Amino acid sequence: MHHKAMQHKAKASWLKSLLGCYLSLFFYQAPIASAQLETNDPQTEIECELLVVGGGLSGAAATEEALLEGKTVCLTEITDWVGGQISSQGTSALDERTTQRAQLFYPRGYLNLRKRIEKFYGRLNPGECWVSVSCFLPKDAHEILLQQLKDAESKGEGKLHWLPNTVIKDLEIEDNIIQSAIAISHQPQPNKPQLNTYPLSRIIEDAYTPADSALLKKEVISLVPPEQNSDQTKPNWYVIEATETGELVALADVPYKLGVDPLSSLEPSASSTEPDPYCTQGFTYTFAMEATETAQEHKMPPFYLKHHQYYSYELERLADFNLVFTYRRIWSPESGEKETFRGVNFSAPTPGDISMQNWTWGNDYRPGTSKDNLIYTHSQLKSLGQLEPGKWLGGLRAETLRKGEEHALGYFFWLVAGTTDSQLGSGVKKPQPNNKFVKGLDSPMGTAHGLSKYPYIREARRIIGRTYPGYSQGFTINEIDISRRNYRDEYYQKNLDETTYRQLWTVIDGLEAVGNKDIAIEDIVRRTRSTIYPDSVGIGHYAIDFHPCLNDYPAEKAGNTEREGERRGAGQAFPFQIPLRSMIPQKIDNMLVAGKSIATSHIASAAYRVHSFEWSSGTAAGAIAAYALDNEMMPFELIDQSYIKEKELQSLQRQLNEQGNPTAFPDTSVFNQDWEDWN
Repeated sequence: MHHKAMQHKAKASWLKSLLGCYLSLFFYQAPIASAQLETNDPQTEIECELLVVGGGLSGAAATEEALLEGKTVCLTEITDWVGGQISSQGTSALDERTTQRAQLFYPRGYLNLRKRIEKFYGRLNPGECWVSVSCFLPKDAHEILLQQLKDAESKGEGKLHWLPNTVIKDLEIEDNIIQSAIAISHQPQPNKPQLNTYPLSRIIEDAYTPADSALLKKEVISLVPPEQNSDQTKPNWYVIEATETGELVALADVPYKLGVDPLSSLEPSASSTEPDPYCTQGFTYTFAMEATETAQEHKMPPFYLKHHQYYSYELERLADFNLVFTYRRIWSPESGEKETFRGVNFSAPTPGDISMQNWTWGNDYRPGTSKDNLIYTHSQLKSLGQLEPGKWLGGLRAETLRKGEEHALGYFFWLVAGTTDSQLGSGVKKPQPNNKFVKGLDSPMGTAHGLSKYPYIREARRIIGRTYPGYSQGFTINEIDISRRNYRDEYYQKNLDETTYRQLWTVIDGLEAVGNKDIAIEDIVRRTRSTIYPDSVGIGHYAIDFHPCLNDYPAEKAGNTEREGERRGAGQAFPFQIPLRSMIPQKIDNMLVAGKSIATSHIASAAYRVHSFEWSSGTAAGAIAAYALDNEMMPFELIDQSYIKEKELQSLQRQLNEQGNPTAFPDTSVFNQDWEDWN
């Protein structure tokens, strides 16, 4: 099979490098590309039973489970760190709900990770942050998690091909099966700056271009399945999409959604009556800052005045520097004196403390128009030519990445020297000169520029699952499947037409029955739990948390405002499940989707994005792929009889639960409505 793919690829001519004309960026102003070269055949071929694309938490979890099952796994990652949110994206503060955490009801790999963090530092919360029970250094998270994967490889007798600094350039798809993948790995050119010297915007399109450039030396790799036996009728490898933005979803051209879904009975809090693919949640370049004994000299960045009218503490109850600093403090060698601000207790910063910054009206960058959206839509990708063979460049707008990088650096200067506040007015923000920006290849973020290696992404391309009874337009987890919102609120009665409002209540009645058309809406009993899925393969619990897009271009424009109604869907959610149907794309039979690209709506995705959910979805993907290989069946065959819980599905779920990977929360039942205490 893969020899055919190699022959096919040998005939294809790669694009000449486009990067020579790429605009210079703020860290470096020399041309990117060297000679305009074309690639020959792939230099290397690697066989694997699972190709996991994306080394974030879902990708790591999928890899660990497959290794424990004795499988050979290729794990690719655009950066050189595994861990995504907790490492390369710098958001090393575990987002957890108190009720779930109190029971430690998580997948076994996530529990293992928490234990390893605690063992590494001698305490679970070396930063003494107050947003979480565990805040730690991103550079350590990479080392901890990589060792966890190596231990799984040894224990399960699997084989790990860890491919950092590697992206997927092309897929060969035939008969609904991914036959092979072409990857590009990069290293610095001799006598050129080391990796992580330049920010992502500077090198992203270079990384997806096979020709060597002035900065990067490339290796083109063919990733292929093992040789297939003559008696095998099912795929002998699986591809798991675990990227941060849904790269393979776009590259494989499977149906997906991006941004806002239109108002409906399933998405009653939507901010628009029409789809808006440009309004996705904001992304964030995190950074680390260190408290110092003495005042530091801080030079205003040349772009600061373009951005400074955005920054704010946001709310009066948050308008305290020490509170913001300690919110996500990731290292604290010495506990400071106890302080309280507006009812929040924390230990004051002391010299040597390191804080990671991730703040909505700070380093969040929140574009929302077709001129500056970060994740290119399907139509934009087509017009740019990125969906043509060999022309994929990552699917992100590099200029918006660059603006986000500037925005984050400007926020640091605002924290230490700023005196304006866009939301709270004058007299609130005071300079805090006793802090320094932490950068360097050995720094917490592992970069010479000090920003995270990759931005924290809150929303990705989201697949539309296959059609099932009740899901004629394709399966999706919707707002009403998880939200605790009071839909008797006057807003819904006024803004939904009578038919839509009744449909809403029909779906969320006590037992998800079809509903009696004659019953009065006020007599319908509101369900007090999330939707229960018979094909659940994982769990999650978090609030529906929004960082809304902004209305105008550019995002940093003075006086820019959030998209009206975007926060309406925000609020508490019931503990929820991850149905297998949400992980199976249309058109491709040997690809599973994990992480933020599963089939969710815009509002539901705001809860399905945090650390433990990503891990649970990845665990499920790795286990399902291994099960499919062992039983010579494809994942969609586990659920092709929608009203029958097939024995193979039962076997898979039993295996997951017995291994310590729960598929449901305790006492989950259509007859159990008592979830009010799960806050």
